[in-house]
Amino acid sequence: MEIYVVQPGDTIYTIAQKYGVSTAKLIRDNEMPDPYMLVPGENIIILFPDKTYYVKEGDTLEEIAASNNITVGELLRNNPFISDMEYIYPGEELAISYNRTGRVSTHGYTNTFIDRKTLRKTLPYLSYLTIFNYRTAQNGEVISNYDDTDIIRIAKEYGVLPFMLMTTLTVQGEVDLELTYDVLISEDIQNRLFDNVLKIVREKGYSGVNISAQFITAANQELFNRYTQNLSERLKQEGYLSVITINPKLDMSNNDITFETINYTEIGSEVDATLFLQYKWGFNFGPPSPVSSINATSIFLDYVLTQIPSEKIFVGIPTIGYDWELPYVPGFSRASALTLDSVIVLARNVGANIEFDEISQTPYYYYEDPNDKTQHKVWFINAVTINTLIELTLEKDITGTGIWNIMQYFTQLWMVINSQYEILKYLPEF
Repeated sequence: MEIYVVQPGDTIYTIAQKYGVSTAKLIRDNEMPDPYMLVPGENIIILFPDKTYYVKEGDTLEEIAASNNITVGELLRNNPFISDMEYIYPGEELAISYNRTGRVSTHGYTNTFIDRKTLRKTLPYLSYLTIFNYRTAQNGEVISNYDDTDIIRIAKEYGVLPFMLMTTLTVQGEVDLELTYDVLISEDIQNRLFDNVLKIVREKGYSGVNISAQFITAANQELFNRYTQNLSERLKQEGYLSVITINPKLDMSNNDITFETINYTEIGSEVDATLFLQYKWGFNFGPPSPVSSINATSIFLDYVLTQIPSEKIFVGIPTIGYDWELPYVPGFSRASALTLDSVIVLARNVGANIEFDEISQTPYYYYEDPNDKTQHKVWFINAVTINTLIELTLEKDITGTGIWNIMQYFTQLWMVINSQYEILKYLPEF
């Protein structure tokens, strides 16, 4: 795999010629909506399969997979464009395998209303799937937002372990702090809550529970420790897994990196996995700053690795961009969220050149709104960010990454991971 950074004057033809591949393959692999108007600074991934196969008349996916000693799931991982096709055609070149150098577990997060085509296209790349659908209510009751029956069934078809997310967050991402502390403090409420959770897990066929601890602090960590221990023990008694999602609250203001020094040792010993990531919503009230930071992540991981075994840690990748209007006004300004594909479309439409911050390993650009002449700054992540983050985690013997969220399919994320690393599956896939 190669990641090429588009330079001024580049065309899709010159890039294809440089790497000795066809333009059609570059366009298809990167799912480029407008490949003939490239943005300087944009990433293009060039894939080099270890083995390929040309479709013959009458071939089926099952026959191709069997004849090459792989699963249909592996065939879909290596050729995601198949998911968008009703038929495969003779002469179509398919990637059968890549020369991979490592292994990684992937944990995706989604709402139940995810488009099912997007879900099926993403599931081949996932080891685990956490479904955002349940909210803790008063007195230990559990509120369900939507029917999650089919998403659980589909996940298992693709060899993905489904997890029920337990949170006091609303669908809009707002936390009920009073309710949170009521649950953390009262053992009676917890017992009723755990009874209700286990009933849902059994009936729906979940593999375990993901505990949301986005607001854990040094002041309340003992309450979270007891809560996590109690729930984990109940789950283990019935053969279910427990994971916890923690917001590390990394502050990267003024190039200084700070985070609350919480002791995660006890929580890490109770659960099967600890995922460090932030839920990124459709708005951001903070000052313009990198969506992610490799430097900050590395420093934080060095801290938590003294408390939690590396094999229990997952590191989050936020699949989002933010558009800030300048100048930033604290308490008033709010950034709007963008998908990673729309970030590139916006840059193309406004004629921006994408720049790159070496410290955080994230891209950004400035532009002027043509309607009201306001100045804007956009921060996001790209293939280089993803590749650097995955390399960092594996260097530290961490084999897990968490994706918030998978509601929008971003092809380069999976290209980077799948072409270099074996994605672990804990259930049989078709």
